[in-house]
Amino acid sequence: MAAEGLREVEHGITVEAPAMAVFRLIAGLENWPRIFPPTIHVEQLECDGDRERIAIWATANGEVKNWASRRTLDPEALRIDFRQEVSAPPVAAMGGAWIVEPTGADASRVRLLHDYRAVDDDPTGLEWIDRAVDRNSRSELAALKANVERVRAEEELAFSFEDTVVVDGSAKDLYDFVNEAHLWPERLPHVASVELREDNPGVQSLRMETRAKDGSTHTTHSYRVCFPHHKIAYKQVTLPALMTLHTGCWTFVEREDGRVAATSQHSVVLNPANIARVLGETAGTAEARGYVHGALSANSLATLGHAKEYAEGRSAR
Repeated sequence: MAAEGLREVEHGITVEAPAMAVFRLIAGLENWPRIFPPTIHVEQLECDGDRERIAIWATANGEVKNWASRRTLDPEALRIDFRQEVSAPPVAAMGGAWIVEPTGADASRVRLLHDYRAVDDDPTGLEWIDRAVDRNSRSELAALKANVERVRAEEELAFSFEDTVVVDGSAKDLYDFVNEAHLWPERLPHVASVELREDNPGVQSLRMETRAKDGSTHTTHSYRVCFPHHKIAYKQVTLPALMTLHTGCWTFVEREDGRVAATSQHSVVLNPANIARVLGETAGTAEARGYVHGALSANSLATLGHAKEYAEGRSAR
C-alpha cells in the first residue's frame, strides 16, 4: 500500500519481440529520442558497471522538463530501476522500473512502474503529474512496441550522417552563431523566418520556416538542448512529410592545431507512406534517402559555411 501522498501506477503493453531484444533497446540511451516521443536528449553523466547517472530532457504536457536520474540495470532479471535525483516541479520525487517478461520465444510483456509525489503534496500538482505520467507512459510504450516490431523494416529507412568544416576561429563564436537562431533570417539565405523561445536557460523551442531549392518553404518545430560552447542537440517534433524522425547535434571541437572542427550530425527515419506523394510514383526508399540526405546536408553546410565566415571574421579583428 502506498504511503500518504505517494502515487504508484503501472502501465503495460505486449510486444511481438524477444524479451532480451526489448530490454536491450530500453537499456541503450542512444535509442531513447527515437523510440520515446517525449524524449529530446539524453546524456550519460557517470557509469559504474550496471549503475549509471543520466541527464534527460523531455516534454511533459507541452513543457520541456529536465532532470538527472540514476539507473540500475539487471540483464538477468530483465529489469531497469530508475530514480530521479532532483525532480522538476511540480514533481517532488519520482522513481520506478522497466520490467520485461517473456511470454514466448518471440513475445514479451513490458511493464512500466512509477511512484511519485507532488511538491508539498499539492493536489493540483499531483493531478498535473498524473496526466503527464499517463500520457508519456502510454506514448512511450506504444512507441517502444512499434519500434521493436518494425526494426527489420526500418533498417533501410533509418540512417545517420554528418558534415564537418574546419574553422580558423573560436568554438565559442561558432556556438554563438548556431545558438542565436533568432538571427538566422538575417544570416542564412535558406531561412525565411524563425520563432525562438528560451523560457529556461539552455532549453530552446525553435520554429523555423526554411526555403528549399525550388523556392517552396516548409515549417519545422524543434526542441534544442544547449551546452555552451561545444554542443547543441535537438529533436524535431514537427517534421517534413518524408520523415518520421529527425534528431541531430551541432558540435564544436577544438583541435590540436588550434583550429575548430564544426560538425552537423543528423539521424533520420524516413516515412515510406509519403514517398510516392512527395517524389512521384516511381520513387522508392533509395530516392527518398538521397533526397532527404541532400536537402539536410545542403542546409547544414550552408549554415556551417556562414558560421565559419562569422567566426573567422571575428578572430581576424
